[in-house]
Amino acid sequence: MRYRLTFAAGLALGYVLGTKAGRERYEQLKKSARQVAQNPAVRNTAESAAQTSREVAGKAFQAVSDKVGDKVPASVAGRVRSLRERGQGTEDDWGTTNT
Repeated sequence: MRYRLTFAAGLALGYVLGTKAGRERYEQLKKSARQVAQNPAVRNTAESAAQTSREVAGKAFQAVSDKVGDKVPASVAGRVRSLRERGQGTEDDWGTTNT
């Protein structure tokens, strides 16, 4: 019950402070966020991080596959393989490829 009360108080406080800041401040923050997101340096860094994470995930998948080997039931191995194949070569919501 204490957590619900704390959550409700935080929600009320956020609402009051948000309405005092007004629409102008909201639009200003929104414009700043859009400018940061469209910055080429930020976009390049995000793409680089995404590519690195894909490579690390692929290496981790391979390491686990090598260690587990034939110990996984065929039904599970087939599902994982089909999920992996389904996502290859397509673009995600960010316009990057899932390679």
